Formats: sequence, structure tokens, C-alpha cells
Amino acid sequence: MKLAVAAAAGKAGRKIVKEAKDRGFEVTAFVRKEAKIDGADKTVVRDILDMTKEDLAGFDAVVDAFGAWTENVLPQHSTTLAHLCDILSGSETRLLVVGGAGSLYVNSEHTVCVADTPDFPDVFKPLANAMAKALSELRKREDVKWTYISPAGDFQADGERTGKYILAGEELTLNAAGESVISYADYAIAMVDEIEKGDHIRQRISVVRK
Repeated sequence: MKLAVAAAAGKAGRKIVKEAKDRGFEVTAFVRKEAKIDGADKTVVRDILDMTKEDLAGFDAVVDAFGAWTENVLPQHSTTLAHLCDILSGSETRLLVVGGAGSLYVNSEHTVCVADTPDFPDVFKPLANAMAKALSELRKREDVKWTYISPAGDFQADGERTGKYILAGEELTLNAAGESVISYADYAIAMVDEIEKGDHIRQRISVVRK
């Protein structure tokens, strides 16, 4: 399987590249600045907004691992995702998005999100809102075979790779220990599993450590 990972130099992107390569994928890493990406068969220096339809031709799937944290670049969650959708529009290439947990619902009516709850830290609200906006816009794209994967609330960059996770849906899900937590390494496993199976086209799913 041929996989492209956009924003592959980030922590999530690197884990996904390695996991995919370990399973025998042919992986191309797209990075904004020159970087060595372990596991990548090829590295292309290209900002997401400069990527073209030709850049992504022939891939079975594309992972959008873009992440922005400072206020002035938060809108790029929407602009970069919209650009990838535009250049994949009408193609068979699937688009899988490294999402956020703030937009997961905490009630069965799907009217209240994690970011709306009183205990959600104010410092993370701008990021959660930016990612929720990007997801809302993505939901309108019927011309792209997208899947949006939200991590658990506690998304641990250096957490243990357990190899086990719970696949859930739109609602915040806790494991048997009452935790909403997953490591980047286990998230990468879930992401590559979804790339292989393709079971959730035009759906948002979530994952939590088992």
C-alpha cells in the first residue's frame, strides 16, 4: 500500500510513518522543512498549501498530521485540510485526519462537546475550537473519502506502546480504568489499522487505550 503523510515531521506524523513502514507500506513523508523521517521511503519538502494533485497521485491513502498550537496559525487547521480535500476531490485516495479530542461529545444527544465542559482548560479552548471548525467543514465534503480520528483526552507523545486500544465513535469513551488516555504510538497503530481496513469512510471515530 502506498501512503503519503503530510506534516510528517511532527510527533504524530513520525509515529504514523514508522508504524506504516513496519507493516510494509511504501511511505512518502511530506515536510515543510528538510528533516530526516525514520521509516520514510521518500521525503518531499513541501508545505501542505503548496501540495498539488500531482503530488498525491497514485497513493492509496493520505494522512493529514498537521498540528498548529499558536493563535496566529490556528486557522491553518481549516485551510490546510480544505486544501488537501480540494486536491483529492473525486479521487479514490482516502484522506485520514489526525484529529482532536475537544470536539468529542459528552452526551448521547451530541449537543455538548468536551471543550464545552466547565473543567476544560481555557488555555486549550482556541485549539479545540479551531480543530472543531475544521471537522465541521470536513463533514460537508461528500467528494472526498475522509476519516477523522480523534485521540483520547490525554494524548501522550511519549506514552507506552501497548498495542491495544478501544475503537469508539463520536462520544468521549473511557477505558476500564476510567481513563481517557492514549499514547501517540498506540494512536499510530489505530491509524494504520484504519488505513488498512477502510471501514469508516466519511466518519469521525475515536480511540482510547484499552
